[in-house]
Amino acid sequence: MISSRFILPSILCFLQLSGAMAPAAEQSKPNILFLFSDDHSLQTIGAYGARLSEFCREHNVTPNIDRLAAEGGLFLNSFCGNSLCSPSRAAVLTGLHAHANGVRMLGQAITPGVWMFPEAVGSAGYQTAVFGKWHLGATPPGTDFARLLEGQGRYWNPNFIGADGKLENHMGYVTDVIADMGLDWLKQRDKSKPFLLMVHQKSPHRPWMPPPKYYSWLQDVKIPEPPTLFDDYAGRASPAHDQKLEIGRDINMRGDLKVFPPGKWEGEFKPMTEEQRAEWSKVFEPRNEAFRKANLQGDDLTRWKYQEYMKDYLRCVKGVDDNVGKYLDYLKAEGIDGDTVVIYSSDQGFFNGEHGWFDKRWIYEESIHMPLIVRWPGVVKPGSVFTPMVQNIDYAETFAEIAGAKAPDGLHGKSLVPILRGEKPSDWRKSVYYRYYGPGEGVAKHYGVRTERYTLAHFYETDEWELFDNEKDPQQLHSVYADPAYAKAVDDLKIELARLRQVFKETDEVEAKQPAQVGGE
Repeated sequence: MISSRFILPSILCFLQLSGAMAPAAEQSKPNILFLFSDDHSLQTIGAYGARLSEFCREHNVTPNIDRLAAEGGLFLNSFCGNSLCSPSRAAVLTGLHAHANGVRMLGQAITPGVWMFPEAVGSAGYQTAVFGKWHLGATPPGTDFARLLEGQGRYWNPNFIGADGKLENHMGYVTDVIADMGLDWLKQRDKSKPFLLMVHQKSPHRPWMPPPKYYSWLQDVKIPEPPTLFDDYAGRASPAHDQKLEIGRDINMRGDLKVFPPGKWEGEFKPMTEEQRAEWSKVFEPRNEAFRKANLQGDDLTRWKYQEYMKDYLRCVKGVDDNVGKYLDYLKAEGIDGDTVVIYSSDQGFFNGEHGWFDKRWIYEESIHMPLIVRWPGVVKPGSVFTPMVQNIDYAETFAEIAGAKAPDGLHGKSLVPILRGEKPSDWRKSVYYRYYGPGEGVAKHYGVRTERYTLAHFYETDEWELFDNEKDPQQLHSVYADPAYAKAVDDLKIELARLRQVFKETDEVEAKQPAQVGGE
């Protein structure tokens, strides 16, 4: 189960609201609204009670996502199988791990012929649409209507792949553009049919370009620093030392923190109009000038970078949350909120300064955890907190079951509907499988298993192992792989890891070498 450090006990009192459960009867064909963001850490969602959650509640960062959690259910132990955008999205769509769906790395396409849930939901009588980030090569979405960002997409005046593959330019800030496109589709939909609407935001993906209305928000506020901001990676295998994710060393001053000579527009600023640049300059150029004069060095410079990174990140999150609110308000105004399942999630977790890092990719806690919140009136009791270990491979079969569609045999995931109904399946998983294929940001290729207590990782190119006791070491600062007291745990976890690889038919021989003992005493 997720550590007490990561999800604080206060979550229980935060989410347990008064009010009876909605009537047990439900539509046989409820609408489905899937709100999916990019790199949104659950630390920065108020409802989660994680490291930054109290700060987020105090500063009203995610009031609409928190509202969704209060009116529905929140999963504490939701994980991805590969903490990277394209692989995670493919797992969500197919219910299969990367080796089976064909998407191991960024921008790859799902293997032709692989089943995807939107097509199944459509065949069950739903009208289907997707707007926003796709990031899966040329894979067709299998939906009635789609407007997909070109590649990774850009924050300002983005291009979308429209009808017949032609590019369409839409002026404005990408989070608002995507949300408004989805709302326009809802308003023009065929109201005689249920709908599946997928709204896939780019934000808060790097380089964290916030919406103009929040340029000055949090300007004079100090974001709490994580206790591991200056982690030295002692007691761990070499990959933790060799990465290129450190805020103090690796974050990009020009692209990520937007500190460049005045008037030298580059990167995400190039597509902006002169008016949009002027609005940005009015707020950020004085900040940049003050930074240049301060001539910060060492830890002071790292702290400045952390503050500016996190403020832009939270500003992006705030923009996403505003648009979640638009959808919740629309459903209520239309009188269909009681007939619509609303799901909020993100494609993976993200480091918000923990271990001194930004980005994701690792099997470590902040990276592997995904937020997952579901409001299903009449089925999910308001204020529910779900503790079973779930994974992004579970989404596809869940969507299919909600819609009354049939998923094929052989999927790697399981439907979450029994859990949403309050049941406790006796055969539910006790572990999750993880595999990162690289490359990127110096993070070594690895695979491993996460159980309720332990994380075991194998960095197979250097044949190094790490074991973390998440109960005793929730910040994952010290590998106990070589500690004799954990010898049985190591053996049991390796057996479980081998079992998972066999169950999922991942057959490459990456673990053939004799395991090395590293990262211990």
